[in-house]
Amino acid sequence: MRPLDGLLVVDLSQFLSGPSASLRLADLGARVIKVEKPATGDLCRELYISNLALDGDSTLFHSINRNKESFCADLKDPAGRAAVLQLIDHADVFLHNFRPGVIEKLGLDYLTLSMRRPELVYGEISGYGRTGPWARKPGQDLLVQSLSGLPWLNGDANQPPVPFGLAVADLYAGAHLCQGVLACLVRRGITGKGGKVEVSLLESVLDLQFEVLTTHLNDGGKLPQRSHHNNAHAYLGAPYGIYETKDGYLALAMGSIARLGELLECPALIAYTQPKAAFDQRDEIKALLAEHLVLETTGHWLSRLEPADYWCADIFTWPQLMEHEAFLNLDMLQTVSRGEDIVMTTTRCPIRIDEMLLKSPRGAPRLGEHTERLNKEFGIK
Repeated sequence: MRPLDGLLVVDLSQFLSGPSASLRLADLGARVIKVEKPATGDLCRELYISNLALDGDSTLFHSINRNKESFCADLKDPAGRAAVLQLIDHADVFLHNFRPGVIEKLGLDYLTLSMRRPELVYGEISGYGRTGPWARKPGQDLLVQSLSGLPWLNGDANQPPVPFGLAVADLYAGAHLCQGVLACLVRRGITGKGGKVEVSLLESVLDLQFEVLTTHLNDGGKLPQRSHHNNAHAYLGAPYGIYETKDGYLALAMGSIARLGELLECPALIAYTQPKAAFDQRDEIKALLAEHLVLETTGHWLSRLEPADYWCADIFTWPQLMEHEAFLNLDMLQTVSRGEDIVMTTTRCPIRIDEMLLKSPRGAPRLGEHTERLNKEFGIK
């Protein structure tokens, strides 16, 4: 039995942020009914990554909507809204990520639904919050990253701002929504009362930066200073970064510069004995390291650093990682299917409950696949 077995989630959200939250709830045992627009469905069905599709839907849709049911309803039509309301009458959790103002026009806002069903946990994601000058801006991941300041932490100092290579605003917002929903469910178990959970992409990506933003706020307002060489963290000193070697790359984390010089047999580094040098002379230290590390292979340097417990790592490609015993030991992959002929390999939920891996073989639904059955189950007419 999974922790959320018996819980019913009605999810109106699209794309990544909201569906990633309901995906995690489904992984934990909840039954998730995904409400989609007839004919087109979730626009994520056509949001392709590398133009890769499976059975008519993008692999992105498959990966983020596995283990859910699809119910078609036109929310602009009174009959469609009435059908969704009947689903909500049985639900424990309701989720959406419409722009502010849209859900009110549909009559599915928190005030309306909480009066109808006080025990309902209501969760919503916006781009920038429900109020303020940015409330109606498009809540798209790259745009939110750009406004949040995050790209100024990535890349080297001589590069323009570099965005993160993943939809971090979407995925963090989904994780935060899931956390808030679970907290409200715990409270409901104590008091019997539901509640409203609000998350925005901007707030989530700001929270992602809490460590460095706190430094900025308490250090005289200094802006992040990226290294000119091998930057990996704008607020950390040398040797922190990824360096080219004779046959690949090597990651170095925190550690004594002088000790690193001894282990690498690099006399120029041994002179940096003061801890402050790692920050004050960061670029020149990294330049020396870059010149030295390219002379030998990654394996050579690892053979010197790892026995001395100096924090370092190889830089794996995905194929290298997935062939490694450490990855295989995690059992991180699963196969999901949409019928016998439509099979996809994807990652599993990263959470273990009572030492159990949370896997499920059920893939993402076809558009409206469960509408008829759900109509009969819940007496929807």
